[in-house]
Amino acid sequence: MNTSLPEHHRFTRRVPDGDSLERRVCDSCGFIDYENPKVVVGAVVTQGPRILLCRRAIEPRHGYWTLPAGFMELHETAEEGARREAREEACADIRITGVLAVYSIPRISQVQIIHRAELASPDIAPGAESLEVRLFDWADIPWDALAFPSVRWALEHHRDFLAGKPTPFINPSGDLGDY
Repeated sequence: MNTSLPEHHRFTRRVPDGDSLERRVCDSCGFIDYENPKVVVGAVVTQGPRILLCRRAIEPRHGYWTLPAGFMELHETAEEGARREAREEACADIRITGVLAVYSIPRISQVQIIHRAELASPDIAPGAESLEVRLFDWADIPWDALAFPSVRWALEHHRDFLAGKPTPFINPSGDLGDY
């Protein structure tokens, strides 16, 4: 329930006038409590040919490798969020160079905006949400231990970008991220 409304408001699920989808609507005042996807921001961060990955210290997928990424906060840009996530997860200062991809994952109601970035400083260290952080050469990426399909997509799309394919990329054909 939206905490900005008084507690006496009761919500029922129905299709509001002028809408086509069932929503949570306040029975007394008609307020519509829209439920929207969460936005995840992150980056494929490089230092030369190597790629920064973080080994997760939290669920879901504890112990698996991922890109520095997480949910956007209120009042920040996607770029600010990606930089914040890199600081939080890898103690990394990054320079955003562009948008790599936008992925839609409807099963978990997420939209992921993944940037291209470079380390602005060589210093990296595990943050509170990471067991370890490392820079990987392409051949050494732990493909079987990646946390989410979108991590694989972003890494492969990064390789495609380096090969000259235009960005931004989207979900691979037919793949909606059912992990």
